[in-house]
Amino acid sequence: MTVSWPDEVDAVFGGDMTAALAYLTPAGGAVTTAVAPVGLRDRDGGTVTFTTSLGFGKKLKRIERDPRVALAYHARDHGFASGDSYVLVQGRCRPVPPADPGWNERVLGPASARFMGPPRHGPFWDRWLKEYYADRVPVTVDVERVVVWPALDCSGDPVVLGADRPAQAPAPQSAPKKGTAPRLDSRKAAAKLASMPHLLVSWREADGFPVVVSARLEGAGAGGVRLGSEAGLPRGGRRAGLLGHSYEAKLVGLRSRQHTGWLEDGVFSPHTASAFRAPSNKTLLLLGNGLLAKRGLRRARREGSASP
Repeated sequence: MTVSWPDEVDAVFGGDMTAALAYLTPAGGAVTTAVAPVGLRDRDGGTVTFTTSLGFGKKLKRIERDPRVALAYHARDHGFASGDSYVLVQGRCRPVPPADPGWNERVLGPASARFMGPPRHGPFWDRWLKEYYADRVPVTVDVERVVVWPALDCSGDPVVLGADRPAQAPAPQSAPKKGTAPRLDSRKAAAKLASMPHLLVSWREADGFPVVVSARLEGAGAGGVRLGSEAGLPRGGRRAGLLGHSYEAKLVGLRSRQHTGWLEDGVFSPHTASAFRAPSNKTLLLLGNGLLAKRGLRRARREGSASP
């Protein structure tokens, strides 16, 4: 059944600069990362779309293995939407098509330019950014549920559109073989996350879909990072993902820090970490994006996840 949504939700889909994507790991955990949906959605068809690079082959393979994802439209910074609604989409990704330069030029180009300004052109830029623009692929999500909280901190009673949310809480998961204790310094992790205005935590719900909610730091110690959320956190232990990020206008100056780990009764034990920081200067950002795209596409081709 196609899920429909009202005008105010469509305005969020069409106007938010970023969204937080959560996808599942083979062990039943969740990874959360920031994506730029640039307003791509089909209200009549009940779909939302974000784009990614063929250079992120691991993410694409995990989505192919389990297409259940969540997208959290959680911030109004530097976009076109207004209001305070936190909008969570849960659905299934369609198979990711090969890169289509025609679609990228016809659809993605104008959509991106609205948020990030016109692309750079010229003999140097056309050559340097060839892979950056050419290897983008759309990931289209058939929406099964939309959950709308009235506030960006996920406070208040949510409205559910589409499939009902699970009536039961997710059951605790089995502990990892290496144990549940922090494998990284929790105090240092919390200090770095505290410098970012947006913090989100994700896990797998009882129906198998990932969920992403706004979180807040409540302290840290040797045993982990203490989290709170107005949406509520599940009881018992489970694999979870944590994302802190910030960004400036036109998506320059992006800072992102991701963790996977163990969440138990509001305490997150960080097991892995990855971080990214982009320059605030647009020219330096594009130079870096071009280099990363070239390296990523070469790696994806070696691993067989991109067409030559």
